[in-house]
Amino acid sequence: MALKKKSSGGGGANWMDTYGDMVTLLLCFFVLLYSMSTISEDNWKAIVQSFNPSAVLDPDPTIVGTDGPSADPGEQGVAPAELQEQVDTDMEALLQQIQEFVQQQNLQDAITVSQDGGKIFITFSQSVFFGGDSSVILKEAYPVLDSVCDMLSGVAGSLDEVRVQGHTARAGEGPNRVVKDRTLASERATNVIIYIQEHSEVPPSCLVSEGFGEWRPVERNDTSENRAKNRRVEMIISGRDIEAEIAEQGGIQQYIVMTE
Repeated sequence: MALKKKSSGGGGANWMDTYGDMVTLLLCFFVLLYSMSTISEDNWKAIVQSFNPSAVLDPDPTIVGTDGPSADPGEQGVAPAELQEQVDTDMEALLQQIQEFVQQQNLQDAITVSQDGGKIFITFSQSVFFGGDSSVILKEAYPVLDSVCDMLSGVAGSLDEVRVQGHTARAGEGPNRVVKDRTLASERATNVIIYIQEHSEVPPSCLVSEGFGEWRPVERNDTSENRAKNRRVEMIISGRDIEAEIAEQGGIQQYIVMTE
């Protein structure tokens, strides 16, 4: 009498179900990758914005964000080279505006303007902003500072930094009193920066003040005329370096996110 073979029980094909599901998922994944390689602009935006509804994207990876200087409202983006060109144009225009202002106001003896390495250097004699050993800005200086603020505001998006430095002169044969010398120079630079921050559209993060006291003279302190030259306020204006900004943010795609 033949014995009936016992059933080994169900579930022998369960691993096939799991394997089939995995293969199906992999197939869907590679189909999605392939479809994205030829995706249209509208479909790309739809996919990305499904993850981040507030994202503003351009399918061209050579395009950067919308917050560049002088960007038109609603503009999708500006190529890095074009953005840098706009920065350079703004800086050149700023230089010309400052030079024209100095000439129109007949301030050549009190204010000098130059450019070096892409930076604009403005030197104000002490008498333009301050009197004696005071760090309080003279009321007569307000029109000058207001004009500077207006010019800076016009190119605020192109500015990387506005640095103001305070300098004093050695009053006698020996060094000045350290506390008074350093404090006076620093307070003068700080008060000018405060005025710019309160009366312009320059981002506060771009504003820097420094006080050097008597220690960076441009002339020997041997005559009253030379000491007058050493008592000054210097302003150094730097434009943005778009290539450096992109590198600092870890590449152009990350830069797009940071500037949106």
